[in-house]
Amino acid sequence: MHRRRLLQGAAVTAAAALVPASARAVTPSTAVADHPAALWAPAHGANYTVPGHPSERRVDRVVIHVAQQLFTPTIRIFRDPAKQVSAHYVVRSGDGHVAQCVRESDIAWHAGNWDVNVRSIGIEHEGWVDRPEFFTDVMYRRSAFLTAAICERHGIPKDRAHIIGHHEVPGSDHTDPGVLWDWERYLRLVDRP
Repeated sequence: MHRRRLLQGAAVTAAAALVPASARAVTPSTAVADHPAALWAPAHGANYTVPGHPSERRVDRVVIHVAQQLFTPTIRIFRDPAKQVSAHYVVRSGDGHVAQCVRESDIAWHAGNWDVNVRSIGIEHEGWVDRPEFFTDVMYRRSAFLTAAICERHGIPKDRAHIIGHHEVPGSDHTDPGVLWDWERYLRLVDRP
């Protein structure tokens, strides 16, 4: 039995050595996404905050963003330590693919307001606020499913008081998700994912 553990440990160490140092530096020890359908695509550790007492973090809202960027470059921005920005999730327009960049127990830097960051989960969506072709049916559905799951995990009511746009964050100068975002449709999907 001891020999088996030793061999397993050696295999894990060898596998870890194959991962580039840059990836090891930004990947927390628990590289499993909180949302089962999400791919883990970690932000750089310099772009979010790990709370001193994660069990005391109380999330009471979800903030909806539009990245003003494509999916892969958005993730790349979150991996750049000079950018000082991140969100918990990014949703791709064409197929609704979800990437998780920050653990829900950690504080992503997405809202531009520390008090809101501390108590929220941020979801970025690929696209631009003035280009409705990015707001696809599959993106709405997968994002709504994600939001519903977040609300269930954290006991957040599924309503507009608790699922807000970035433009509704106090002190925000952002306009996303924009006037073309269909809130009525989105909340209907969140309520019945």
